[in-house]
Amino acid sequence: MKARLIGYARTSTPDQNLDMQIEALKKAGCKKQYIYFDKPRTPKSGTPQLEQCIEELREGDTLVVWGLVHPEKTVHHLIQLVTKLQKRGIGFRSISDEAMESASDADRLVLKMLNTLAKIEHRLREATADKRKGGRKAIEGDDLKVQMVKKMSQNTSVSVKEICQSLKISRSTYYRYLAMKR
Repeated sequence: MKARLIGYARTSTPDQNLDMQIEALKKAGCKKQYIYFDKPRTPKSGTPQLEQCIEELREGDTLVVWGLVHPEKTVHHLIQLVTKLQKRGIGFRSISDEAMESASDADRLVLKMLNTLAKIEHRLREATADKRKGGRKAIEGDDLKVQMVKKMSQNTSVSVKEICQSLKISRSTYYRYLAMKR
């Protein structure tokens, strides 16, 4: 049996396009009938085509992916996948991470993976940074409580402690509000 290059492409969201990844897999030598791809409908919809792709792989074949963050979402899962493939005599190659191409020598693979871990983690942080939402909105100088602190502080007959208690704020918040500009 001749060794094959089996390609796998994946997007994170349904609105992303796979064309660039599929074209790169073809240029890397993957035949169209050996290219699998997942385009998840939801974030937790899984990767059924990756599972099918892994089942299709035989000893001597090489799994070719566009980038290391695509076959699996975490470094831990990636290491598990590559180890599992290596035990079956299957190679692994990432097109966009040229340093990542497994050989039969496990030590060489580990060294290459360590060199690319920093890149992977950086990409994962970038990919998730845009999705993070939350936290409290910043209070502006024209906020009602800020205005009340400024107005009440002008009254010398009311102490800082009394103002803080009536507005249910801390002393440090009181001074921070006073320092705010409109």
